[in-house]
Amino acid sequence: MNVRKWMCLALVVVLSAGSLRADDWPQWMGPNRDGVWNETGLLERFPAEGLKLLWRTPIRGGYAGPAVAAGRVYVMDFVSSADLKKLAVPSRPEEAVKGTERVLCLDARTGKQLWKYEYPCSYTVSYPAGPRCTPTVQGNKVYTLGTEGNLFCFDASRGTVLWSKDFQKDYGSKTPIWGFCGHPLVDGQKLICTVGGKNALLVAFDKDTGKELWKSLDAEEPGYCPPSIITAAGKRQLLLWDPEKINSVDPETGQLYWSVELKPAYAMSIMAPRQQGEYLFAGGIGFKSVLLRLTADKPGAEVVYRGGRNNSIYPVNSTPLIEGDTLYGVDQPGALRAIDLKTGKRLWETYQPTTGTGQANSGTAFLVKNGDRYLIFAETGHLILAKLSRTGYEEISRQKLLEPTGTAFGRSVVWSHPAFAERCVFARNDREIVCYSLAK
Repeated sequence: MNVRKWMCLALVVVLSAGSLRADDWPQWMGPNRDGVWNETGLLERFPAEGLKLLWRTPIRGGYAGPAVAAGRVYVMDFVSSADLKKLAVPSRPEEAVKGTERVLCLDARTGKQLWKYEYPCSYTVSYPAGPRCTPTVQGNKVYTLGTEGNLFCFDASRGTVLWSKDFQKDYGSKTPIWGFCGHPLVDGQKLICTVGGKNALLVAFDKDTGKELWKSLDAEEPGYCPPSIITAAGKRQLLLWDPEKINSVDPETGQLYWSVELKPAYAMSIMAPRQQGEYLFAGGIGFKSVLLRLTADKPGAEVVYRGGRNNSIYPVNSTPLIEGDTLYGVDQPGALRAIDLKTGKRLWETYQPTTGTGQANSGTAFLVKNGDRYLIFAETGHLILAKLSRTGYEEISRQKLLEPTGTAFGRSVVWSHPAFAERCVFARNDREIVCYSLAK
């Protein structure tokens, strides 16, 4: 073989290897924070004998989903001697719950622990099972945010702390009743966080040093919404829904572009507003939702409609997805609903992929789109493969991945968004994290 042919063959091999590389899941809701997994080579339906379990590793309490990047799994948990099930009520405990928050790094192929970082932490929140935020991985750094506002930047391969912040001490933030939930967002050189201090609802840090770059906005409470970025009117806009209004700011400076009032019950601004073309949707508990039309000439928004008791959708624990003119999401009573985005008209609903039995307060399932199908992780611990359309719900397969170990409103639940990476699903409860293969 001559040199030219050998070089061509080598190039084909390299390009083929690159094209076969499995997608990572480096942050909340995936690579682009949109609940879309573009992986190929997956099962068309689950086998009769069940999905192949690759590994299971013991962990402790937490709602924080895992992140998977560069062959490693990052997940947070909380170790405490308290009976957290008895404390799983919608109010703060009478006394602080003492324990230890941990950041764990595992081998994605084996589940073996590669490193661990832990620090003492006392919880003053309702449902004190553990951390809420999925780690954010970018390059060789991983960022974690604990329930009480402890922000860390680690060397992703070694677990060395590179810098840290304490939102309560550094910004005077008060922990919301259900803890800090705003998954940190990397944008260029910035790490953007929902902090909640005076004139510091949003803070941008230098992602390498932790230096404050800007702070912006003020609100009575920070809410639970993660920051997200959209593009409209030719501008990149950073969005955050606080308990009173949806805000759009310049991500480079924090300067306010626009805001629109939207006040959910109990300050539960949770979902990240979803964009579809010129439209932007947000909604939450208390029959509070809005569809906005984003202006084209300059950053701005106008109300198309506001929801009511008999239309639209009001998510609690999960952010809905939009496909074309249809929005799919889990409503507060626990139904998976489809609505017409432009009118708010309800098209159908089903409890089959959520609670499986009917109405349940804050019934939950997490939706991830893969090609023309959806992977749905139910609070019952089942992973479901289904097709969703404007005409209805079509279930293809389901399998129970793990037991629901948490408690909510008198029932057992698992309220943690799984990760999808390396043609696998990674899911956790308060006892273990598991990895099942989804590869053909």
